[in-house]
Amino acid sequence: MDVKKIMDFMELIGRLKHLKRTGWVIRNIPDPETISGHMYRMAMLSFLVDPKENLDKSKLIEMALVHDLAECIVGDITPHCGVLPEVKHRMEDEAMEQICKNLGDRGSEILKLFREYEKQESAEARYVKDLDRIDLLMQAFEYEKRDNSPGHLQEFFNSTQGKIKDPFLGDIVKEINSQREALFKVRESGN
Repeated sequence: MDVKKIMDFMELIGRLKHLKRTGWVIRNIPDPETISGHMYRMAMLSFLVDPKENLDKSKLIEMALVHDLAECIVGDITPHCGVLPEVKHRMEDEAMEQICKNLGDRGSEILKLFREYEKQESAEARYVKDLDRIDLLMQAFEYEKRDNSPGHLQEFFNSTQGKIKDPFLGDIVKEINSQREALFKVRESGN
């Protein structure tokens, strides 16, 4: 593979280290996470998949690392950006084609993983989608704790309610909610 093409790829994905996630930015969250930070935590969570789940752990990690890769070109488009979902998906797919075109077989593999995730075509894609939602909830909870603002980010909890399908990951959501409720009680009691 051409070294220049690899350097171009590195520069593109490097943008994600600095691109803040839009959902937090528009809510004026101080020092919000970056897209690469989000993808990294999802990949790390993939290591924890129960072997009994019969999921391909390597595929989970790879999919977590590519699921938001298009954002290095199109940015982090949320429902609040006023872009129709089908337009967003088309923009992201075109961006992924652009990113992957110079990477040979590896590019084809990355594009295939991205499209599989987008179409939710496999058990791994659905699991990674659940990880995406779990990370969102955990991040919202962390901001509420850090900023001493319990309940401030309730809309994120509402938007994911009932959408996490994996039972174990559902237990993690229950624990996040339990700790969040405890934070509310502490704040209400003034301690």
